[in-house]
Amino acid sequence: MIRFHDITLRRGPEPLLEGASAAIDPGHKIGLIGANGSGKSTLLALLRGELATDRGEVEYPGGWRIASMAQETPALERAAVDFVLDGDAVLRAAEQEVAAAGRAGDGHRIASAHARFEAADGYSARARAEELLHGLGFAPADSQRPVSAFSGGWRVRLSLAQALMTPSDLLLLDEPTNHLDLEAVLWLEQWLREYTGTLLLISHDRALLDRVVDGVLHIEQRRLTLYSGGYSDFERQRAERLARQQALYEKQQREIAHMQRFIDRFRAKASKARAAQSRIKALERMERVAPAYADSPFEFGFSDTPAVANPLIMLDGVDLGYAADPVLRGVALSLAKQERVGLLGPNGAGKSTLVRALAGELAPLAGEMVQASGLRVGYFAQHQLEQLDPEASPLEHLQRLSPEASPQRLRDFLGGFAFVGDQATAAVAPLSGGEKARLVLALLVWQQPNLLLLDEPTNHLDLEMRHALTRALQGFTGAVVVVSHDRSLLGATVERYWLVADGGVRGFDGDLDDYHRWLLERRRGGDGPRRGDGRGAREATPEAAHTAEQRKAQRRRQAQQRAALKPLRERAEQLLERIEACDQALARLEAQLADPELYSGDNEALTWLLQEQGRLQRERDALEAQWIEAEEAVEAAQAAGQ
Repeated sequence: MIRFHDITLRRGPEPLLEGASAAIDPGHKIGLIGANGSGKSTLLALLRGELATDRGEVEYPGGWRIASMAQETPALERAAVDFVLDGDAVLRAAEQEVAAAGRAGDGHRIASAHARFEAADGYSARARAEELLHGLGFAPADSQRPVSAFSGGWRVRLSLAQALMTPSDLLLLDEPTNHLDLEAVLWLEQWLREYTGTLLLISHDRALLDRVVDGVLHIEQRRLTLYSGGYSDFERQRAERLARQQALYEKQQREIAHMQRFIDRFRAKASKARAAQSRIKALERMERVAPAYADSPFEFGFSDTPAVANPLIMLDGVDLGYAADPVLRGVALSLAKQERVGLLGPNGAGKSTLVRALAGELAPLAGEMVQASGLRVGYFAQHQLEQLDPEASPLEHLQRLSPEASPQRLRDFLGGFAFVGDQATAAVAPLSGGEKARLVLALLVWQQPNLLLLDEPTNHLDLEMRHALTRALQGFTGAVVVVSHDRSLLGATVERYWLVADGGVRGFDGDLDDYHRWLLERRRGGDGPRRGDGRGAREATPEAAHTAEQRKAQRRRQAQQRAALKPLRERAEQLLERIEACDQALARLEAQLADPELYSGDNEALTWLLQEQGRLQRERDALEAQWIEAEEAVEAAQAAGQ
């Protein structure tokens, strides 16, 4: 068991944890969550023995083997597979003993060394290391490449593979999915579910947390609180706890106010002085309940999208790639207004290449690509974080886009992305990756696009910002194309998928679970690229095989489908607007009904308000039922047209 007993941890003058306690049973898988800077990584460093508590104790079995992924991997000339094998120190020691025994020529020592090597599972070690590399997206030839030959993101994968290779009773993982694609995330999820030791996992991937962990350790207000279940269970339990806490707080505040009124009124009266003093002492002794708060610092949404022709983009027989070597061939597709598409496919198959082409940053090598009049693209990609001006502030970045806007309006907008006070006017250079990603999103939202192209937008974003982005995308009225390993974001914001694989792009008939099964079948078959430039076995896609006449027929069918969908979507939107109007009217009524004076005054006014509340609620229920039917009709029409 891991036991944190009344611990206080400081990094700088302020404590990260103060009087915190929690206990984790062996074999449990725990998600460690909390706001940025709350002490999550520090807590892992404490368990690794790199830090000591300022007060309190941390206890866990002395014989436990601890594995942890390094956040930085040096540019070694060592082969990737050997770097991964270095994670098993017992294995490496056994290998050295076998070599030393062989050099000594001592038969007894040689036999003993080989027994030790076998006990370390040495004969299967290289195969296990290769399997880890394969699961994390490395091609077979990559295992012999030096670590220095890989980019930073791929080195993080190597560090993760080394940690998974390490025999352990306690595994500590800090944001292991940040540089993974969806295929590798799905593989890692399965590996972690099968892991038999104790796991502490810091992650902003709520789907991973829901599917892997059986408990959530939350750092909040310098304390540790352990919740049972996955992340969704944590959200529900915490909301219930905060609601109870807020109710207790409000009740106590009423009691305090009542006692204070008595004290203020009777303190000077001799006959009541003793009673007043008694209440003063009672107030002093009272253990105060803190107000509950769980508001996210992020609050933003997209404005109404500007008018644009339909379809937004059309590709006909397009080859995409770099120099003379296409990554994608014969791409034929169109993107309609308000379409929400998620791109699926193995790493290196061409998803980012397709997004760059849709953004206008990559010209076709062959074929025709047509953009609609009035198209305004909002493109988020990781390289755009590097294109921020390091010497300029968030406010200056926004002023460059809209020099006519008032500074206060710009500050108010940036506040929705948690750039407040000095953060809005300080240089971008020292910002973290997550803060830079927030700024790029803010700049994107400000420009009011009618097409959003998002290439791994959640990398470096914490759970609260991911939730805010998901809510904002749900309210966005334009078209969306997303590449992401965040299954929660995909599941909540896209309506259909395109599969980018084998040198082509085609519609994928299924959801993320179906895609997982497709990946497993593909891996068993051993075909297709896992990493690199998209080269490998390429099958002719249906789009590439179409004749010109077939493509024209396909476009006619798509136009007919859009025409059929338009009135259905308009009805759903109108019903949603009426539901929102009812919600606003109900909120105004409930504010009036919350006035205590109403209940001591005119009974007719109270009766009317209650009747109006009931009428509006019935109207809202009826509208909601109609809206659900309208949305189902839209979905049915989309399915019929696929």
